[in-house]
Amino acid sequence: MNRGKTLKAALSQTLLTLVAIVMIFPFFWMITTALKPASEVFSVPPHIIGSAVRWQNFLDAWNYLPFSRFIVNGLVVSAVGTAIVLVSSSLAAFAFSRLQWRGRDGVFLIYLGTLMIPQEVLVVPMFMIMRELGWINSYAGLIMPWAFTAFGTFLLRQFFMTLPRELEEAAIIDGASIWTVYWRILLPLTRPAMGTLAVFTFIGYWNSFLWPLLIVSDVNMATVPLGLNMFLGQTGNQWNLLMAAATISVIPSALLVIALQKYLVKGIALSGLGGR
Repeated sequence: MNRGKTLKAALSQTLLTLVAIVMIFPFFWMITTALKPASEVFSVPPHIIGSAVRWQNFLDAWNYLPFSRFIVNGLVVSAVGTAIVLVSSSLAAFAFSRLQWRGRDGVFLIYLGTLMIPQEVLVVPMFMIMRELGWINSYAGLIMPWAFTAFGTFLLRQFFMTLPRELEEAAIIDGASIWTVYWRILLPLTRPAMGTLAVFTFIGYWNSFLWPLLIVSDVNMATVPLGLNMFLGQTGNQWNLLMAAATISVIPSALLVIALQKYLVKGIALSGLGGR
């Protein structure tokens, strides 16, 4: 019996290790390509490590385009968008999970159904709205259309529903208002789910390409994905510089995941995206 468990555990560890290698290898190749001379990026046969380590590629990539501006734009859009999503989603989730009102479940199903609408269907009417509001080439145009998400509401609602109702009932008996119950009692308990949503939302804004491509025509308002695309042009493709810039662009998301790792794991485990 113990031998069978040991064998099963060894097979599981081996499979997980292989999956981890497959997942990590593209990042490893990106970093090694970023450190190669331009002439060796497509060498045949391919070499994982170049003949020389060119740290200068990172500085060249930074100066090739106004990449610092792209980073700042991406951070502003991602941070402000994430903050709005956390506030709006937590309020909506509280209303859908803890408050009783007529038609609540039906409205929630309709709201949840918006997740099935692909972004490509929404971009044209959304662009027309942004144009009428004068939000083309602006932070508001980049942030607001995607700041009210059904996914965030669903995730937090599932977490709210796992909290015992005795908490709010005791608070209401003591004279607490609904706002106090939300802000001071339930919301502090949702840190794992909020951390999970913050990671997903930040990365979603940070990596968004289609919407910024449509809404931004000024290079000074470009975000990181648009900046990376500028390394590919009619004058030639700067692959080593592109990989260097891509490596730099991964750092903010990686730091956020590392900082919120315990909340990310706990939030997914507790909410489970299944609920009850």
